[in-house]
Amino acid sequence: MNIFLRIINKIRMLYWQVMGYGLARMHGVVIGKGCKFYGLPIISRAKNSHIVIGDRVVLCSDSRYTALGVNHPVILRTLREGAELNIGDDSGLSGSSICAAVNITIGKKSLIGANVLLFDTDFHAKSPVNRRYCREMEKIATKPLVVEDNVFIGANSIITKGVNIGCNSIVGAGSVVVKAVAESKIVAGNPAKEIGNVS
Repeated sequence: MNIFLRIINKIRMLYWQVMGYGLARMHGVVIGKGCKFYGLPIISRAKNSHIVIGDRVVLCSDSRYTALGVNHPVILRTLREGAELNIGDDSGLSGSSICAAVNITIGKKSLIGANVLLFDTDFHAKSPVNRRYCREMEKIATKPLVVEDNVFIGANSIITKGVNIGCNSIVGAGSVVVKAVAESKIVAGNPAKEIGNVS
């Protein structure tokens, strides 16, 4: 890389750091020290909800800085009053979407691959009557989602409401996880099934 491109890259990185922290704080996010922004995330926080980002978390929203590229920026969103979204220290996300209606927790040192979706709600009511426009929250199914420490979720996976992924586990790329994953297991597929152990 020539000197001109290195200078441009340093300026870009400085801009993202300043703007990333500023954007997070503007939205009332509690953010730790040493976080890195590659591109700017999309943040949306419902009234009286909480988003907490730990120390040294990496949020990659720019395809130039991750091998597979990203389809869109990292999205961090709470949907209801009282919702909680927590990302533990030293975790990394690339173009991931996290939508919390009640509670989503990502543990420490977890890797969330490119374009992964995590959500703790069905978004719409189960009943077909007025499903599209229903805003009665008690009719929309929700259940907390937990990703424990040191979990690796492969690109383009979907993690649905009520799932708990045990520490050290791996979710294969493109998987749809609809039930709990025990500690130190490898799962893959749609729906995801256990295919091995983390040695």
